[in-house]
Amino acid sequence: MGLMKANHVFFLLYLLHILLLDVAAWLTLLVFGTSFMPFLLCAVLLSAVQAQAGWLQHDFGHLSVFSTSTWNHLLHHFVIGHLKGAPASWWNHMHFQHHAKPNCFRKDPDINMHPFFFALGKILSVELGKQKKKYMPYNHQHKYFFLIGPPALLPLYFQWYIFYFVIQRKKWVDLAWMITFYVRISLTYVPLLGVKGFLGLFFVVRFLESNWFVWVTQMNHIPMHIDHDRNRDWVSTQLQATCNVHKSAFNDWFSGHLNFQIEHHLFPTMPRHNYHKVAPLVQSLCAKHGIEYQSKPLLSAFADIVQ
Repeated sequence: MGLMKANHVFFLLYLLHILLLDVAAWLTLLVFGTSFMPFLLCAVLLSAVQAQAGWLQHDFGHLSVFSTSTWNHLLHHFVIGHLKGAPASWWNHMHFQHHAKPNCFRKDPDINMHPFFFALGKILSVELGKQKKKYMPYNHQHKYFFLIGPPALLPLYFQWYIFYFVIQRKKWVDLAWMITFYVRISLTYVPLLGVKGFLGLFFVVRFLESNWFVWVTQMNHIPMHIDHDRNRDWVSTQLQATCNVHKSAFNDWFSGHLNFQIEHHLFPTMPRHNYHKVAPLVQSLCAKHGIEYQSKPLLSAFADIVQ
């Protein structure tokens, strides 16, 4: 069926649409000035650039675009380092652990907010209750999630931690790629906005991107089963921790095809444009073996995060 073969035209066009959005953001300020509305439109366009570049670096990071790892690694550095200002080694370190043991406490770094910020999963939450440990007012976590989750993750945590990571681990190649990002955006926007205006734009973009990133990345896992590692088989481990969001042109674009999270977790190196093709086969496999396959509307997936 050729489901592991990438369509290079798809990924080229995807990269071009990111670059066009980047240019459009700059032209917005250049042509219409730096008043509030052009500034806001520029910030929205740049947040789309950052979010979409995040989905594209994910493709290269999973070695799902080129047949050789060398080209995947090179483009991964370019997209995550030069277009986003983040280190490839940090992403690999965190993300591969997540794929190996999704929603497994102390093994999946994506749920490290338990128990210091949130009580996640029925089993782990009951354990906290029995131990009489309470780091936060968990009965209100569905409210304060909106304050310390989506808006804060990138601008208040990732933004400084990624520099700590590369310096502490001496990842100088990653640091060099990251510096090219900051040099580029500074040369692009400081002449138009000044230093203060540029810093304001930068953090507004990170704020918008953070909201986009957190809602999309959490909708497939946080509502699912969270527990200690029970050493179950590969398929069961992935399916109990993962759900899908229904396919649509918008959902595919908005989530970078991570609405097909089940297929992605079962076949991490499969090019994303083939997820919808393998999905019926995965559904048949799950039905045959009595494994639940969940797919839901986008807004329902968002709501399930805070329920």
